Amino acid sequence: MSEISMLLEESDPTPLLDSILAIAVEAGEKILAIYNTNFTVAHKEDHSPLTEADLLSHKTIVQGLKKLTPGVPILSEESGEISFLERRDWRRYWLVDPLDGTREFVKRNGEFTVNIALIEDHRSILGVVYAPVMNALYYASKGQGAYQKGMDGGVTRLKVRPWKGETALVAGSRSHAGEYLKTFLDKVGNYELVSMGSSLKFCLVAEGKADIYPRFGLTSEWDTAAAQCVVEEAGGILVDLNKMPLRYNAKESLLNPSFLVIADSAGQWERFIPEAAKL
Repeated sequence: MSEISMLLEESDPTPLLDSILAIAVEAGEKILAIYNTNFTVAHKEDHSPLTEADLLSHKTIVQGLKKLTPGVPILSEESGEISFLERRDWRRYWLVDPLDGTREFVKRNGEFTVNIALIEDHRSILGVVYAPVMNALYYASKGQGAYQKGMDGGVTRLKVRPWKGETALVAGSRSHAGEYLKTFLDKVGNYELVSMGSSLKFCLVAEGKADIYPRFGLTSEWDTAAAQCVVEEAGGILVDLNKMPLRYNAKESLLNPSFLVIADSAGQWERFIPEAAKL
């Protein structure tokens, strides 16, 4: 049996991690090559922006994953529609967002990421989040903890912040706010809003720089999967408004429900959810 075949049969995805980190960094380098030019912006049918960087990152990641794990399906934001009839029997597959935070990319604020997750039985068991401008890697695999590798090459184990009943640090989106978030914050009362783009909001929770990230509104499964593994391995949770963990490829739609990313459940954050958001 080949080494790759053995990796595919193991339930522990950790041996794949170094290779996925390398693929994410390579994709990030391709993104930065576009980021440093006068790139053009197109728009998808949902009016969200699309750049050459999205497509180049997608191609780089797909090529790398196919070489690393041939035969394992890949679902990417830029891969086109794959019917549930085709993917419903996938037990293990890659779930990819080649450039999360395209709006932040277009604004040139650096707050965008490459997200690569391995899904097994509807759960994220390996996640890599790479912020190319910051040269920051966040990564985790099931049962092995979560880590950050920074610009200096040093590796830090991530641990969520315990709730002590002080000022709540709330991670919020730079590009996606709304009335439900405002109501949530009003109910929290004593808070400090930490604005950030893309899946870096999850990473703020994972590294102890935020207590809660409430997201009211639609996201796609590739937006959350990699960061969910990082948050969970750092000791936090990602749950929908009914306190159920997000699961993947379990329904026809690839859209997520509203959710909370929670560092410490002792904060009882569910009590601040606007009633209208639960409907």
